[in-house]
Amino acid sequence: MREAMIEAEAQLRKGLGLVANMPDGAERLQYELDLQIALSIALIATQGYAAPAVAETHGRARELCERLDRPTQLVYLLAGECVGHLHRAELALACQLSKQILNLGEARNDAAVKFQGHLSSAVSWFFPGDFVAARTHAEEALALYDPAHAVLGPVDPQIRTLTYSFRLLMYLGYLDQAGLRCHETLAQARQRTHAHTLASVLGIALLCDAHIRSDLAILLQRAEELAALCAEHAFPYWAAIAFCIRGWCLSASGRVEEGLELLTEALANIRATGAVTSVPFFLTMLAGALGNAGRPTEGLKQLNEAVRQIEATKECWSESDVHRVRGELLIAVGDAVVAEKSLYQAIGVARRQSAKLFELRAAASLARLWRDQDKRAEARDLLAPIYNWFTEGFDTPVLKDAKALLDELM
Repeated sequence: MREAMIEAEAQLRKGLGLVANMPDGAERLQYELDLQIALSIALIATQGYAAPAVAETHGRARELCERLDRPTQLVYLLAGECVGHLHRAELALACQLSKQILNLGEARNDAAVKFQGHLSSAVSWFFPGDFVAARTHAEEALALYDPAHAVLGPVDPQIRTLTYSFRLLMYLGYLDQAGLRCHETLAQARQRTHAHTLASVLGIALLCDAHIRSDLAILLQRAEELAALCAEHAFPYWAAIAFCIRGWCLSASGRVEEGLELLTEALANIRATGAVTSVPFFLTMLAGALGNAGRPTEGLKQLNEAVRQIEATKECWSESDVHRVRGELLIAVGDAVVAEKSLYQAIGVARRQSAKLFELRAAASLARLWRDQDKRAEARDLLAPIYNWFTEGFDTPVLKDAKALLDELM
């Protein structure tokens, strides 16, 4: 399949060469625009959203759209550029483009453009960690979606909206709703028979499963499915995600060195696509695996890098987890005082983001520390309110663990 994708790219570039020899005029420009858009879709699948070739192709296609006055295709390209900025952690530029698309939709009173503006805004606000605003935009996009107006790109737009919707529901603490929507989204993605769309849903679902600490066997099975799909269709970014999750699972299940090697390689492969966003999250996974391997000092170095990147890019969606894992590693090296500060910081970040899932995990970590320091009442008073906030998701491992800890503290 990879050879087929490479051949498709070659044919598209050949077509662009032929178009260049056509007489000047609107017909030649339209032919080139169609080919540039098709090429951008192929390049995103084979090289990743952040690849320089994708940015170059989008730039030329956008220029053609503006010359030909093709607003529908222009919106698609603006959205594609927005995703490229996001993957390179150029978050301010992504938010600006999202706002530009929304403003264009309002000015034209065009529901299709408004849909794309809300979708782009949902994704753009997710990465800085504004989960409430991102969810609002995702729900607005779902309400506006009309298949008659949708332009299929590298990922089906409705599926992409649903994917961010279930991801946001999970982090905001609505675990059953998130799980149901994830199940429905995967079912729809399989029905669409669009490989890159399915890969994106499987990849995001894996990240969510890792956060709620799903069964390792289930995680491994889903990671293997994603890896096989990516191998068949040559999707380097999502393949790296699959191997990262697989490495984390292997490390957690006792195959420590094999898991660490796979995690390290997968992280390098993610960066090789040009992607910058989500790297702090994967560094945190690697740090946690190093801690499990009895190498907490090495893990702390990985987290220092994650913090530096968050400070530089303002990509804060996984910041709470960074501080939580740092706290746990500091406990492992015997620095309980600084560990407590890190865990407080994790809770504070989660509260600012209304990220109830992250707040619960950080509170549980701090409660365990206080339990071990014989501060059981303080531990119970910290954990009980956040656990009692939840009204669903009680069958998930993360809530079961919190309930078991609370019962122990009673």
